Formats: sequence, C-alpha cells, structure tokens
Amino acid sequence: MSRPRTAIIPVAGQGTRLLPATKSVPKELLPVYDTPLLQFALNEAAAAGVERVVLVTHPEKPGIEAYLEPRTLQVQALAKKGQHDLAAALRDTGAPRYVDVVCVEQAQPLGLGHAVACAAPVSLPGPIAVILPDDLILGPPCLAQMANAYADADMSALVAAMDVMPNEVQSYGIFDADPSDDMLLPSRGLVEKPDPSEAPSDLAAVGRYILDARVFDLLKTQGPGAGGEIQLTDAIARLGGLFAFRFEGTRFDCGTHEGLLNASLARRERLLDTRFDILFDHAAE
Repeated sequence: MSRPRTAIIPVAGQGTRLLPATKSVPKELLPVYDTPLLQFALNEAAAAGVERVVLVTHPEKPGIEAYLEPRTLQVQALAKKGQHDLAAALRDTGAPRYVDVVCVEQAQPLGLGHAVACAAPVSLPGPIAVILPDDLILGPPCLAQMANAYADADMSALVAAMDVMPNEVQSYGIFDADPSDDMLLPSRGLVEKPDPSEAPSDLAAVGRYILDARVFDLLKTQGPGAGGEIQLTDAIARLGGLFAFRFEGTRFDCGTHEGLLNASLARRERLLDTRFDILFDHAAE
C-alpha cells in the first residue's frame, strides 16, 4: 500500500459566488463559525499523514500566504494577559506541525486540472491527494479515510462520493457505477453534470481525490474540456482504475452563502456538544 505524501489544495479561485464577502478577503479565509476554510483543509491533510501541502494560489491573493505566517509575538502577548485559550487557538492556525507547506502560483484560471498540474514540480514522489476547501466535510477526517482505503496495486484514482437526489445530479460529476451500497466501489468513469434523465447513477463526486502520480503526465497533454478549461476529471478518465469512496461525515458546499451558513451552524453545534461532554465527564468525576 502506498499513501499520498503530498496534498494539493487549489486556492486560486476568485470566490465569485460569495461576493461581496470575497471582494477583499479570499474565500478560503472566510470562517466556518470560528475557523477559516483553509485551516480545515490543512488539518485534514495533516490527519492523513501527508508530508507536504502544496497551495496553488494566485498573485492577487496575498492573504493566503500571510495567514500561514506564525504570530509568535501576538501569541505571547495573549498568554501574558492570561488569555490562554485565545493564545492556543492562534498558535494552532496556519501550517500544522511536521507538514511542509509550499505555495505555487496559478496566474490564469485555466481549470482544476491546470491547478493540479502547477503543483507537479514541488510534489513528492508517489500518489497525490487533492483537497478542494470549498467542499467542507465535517466528521472523521475524510482524506485519512481515503488514504486507508487506497491501494496502488488495485486502483489509480480514488474519489470521494456521496449519494444525491435524482434532481441534483446535474450539479455534480456523477459516477458511472453499478448500484451498490458498498463504501468502496469500482467506476467506469465520471460524467460531468448530466441531465437527470441520462445520469448513470445518483452517486456524486466530492472534492477529495487520491491519484496516481501519472496524472501529472496526462495533464501535460490534456486539452481544454468543459468551459474551455483543463478538467481534472478528463485526466482521471484517461488514468483509469477509478473507484468511488463513500466517506463518513457531512459535506457542505462552502462556495455558496447558504452552504457557508449551514456549515457554521453545524460546526457550532458540534463544538457545543463537545463542551457539554467535557463538562459532563468532569461532573461525573
């Protein structure tokens, strides 16, 4: 079994669907209740055991790299004032320990496939992971679940999947797979945003991927696809060996105002439940 050593996180998008909130703040730094979207992605990568995170960013989004800078003096000042919870929260932002974070630029918005290709020169050997921070998954770390299921002898591409309603398939990439309730199932391919009457299944792709490193070579020769962009799904189709992975957790589309709000409410509820459990345990002692 070979686990991904590199996780690629594309953050070059302009966040058009979240305007005006994203006029001056990168969408990846918008908070889900108390934590920016980017931090969730960084933590998820670390939980999967990756050694390097490659952020594919844009020259007009300096806030991304600024967020990664440690705030040692501010942490010390908060601790000196006795605000230890805030100091700990600030100290834990940015790059997780033992993970090397590298930033590369995608100067032009040429598609997700192009963004992934930009990370090729700085990716470590072996399979790669891709995390789309807009697709927030609350629950057990999704990428860690996938890394445990990935076996390079049996598959070349593993993509997170969830069941959707038939009238929702036109908003997703849909797996061409036989009906099954299995967590891991082979797929003949992905169909981008099919008409509901022609969709091969109700199983939709979500923004988590583990891909054989050969995908980089395929992306070099990948022509424009849907929307005139270089599509990662087209390269995955050429890669073959595709499997869908039904993850444990709840996915939120945080590229929309409604999704961001719903994720914040869910995050708040989880935090309150955790605090209640801690208080209950202390009381029981």
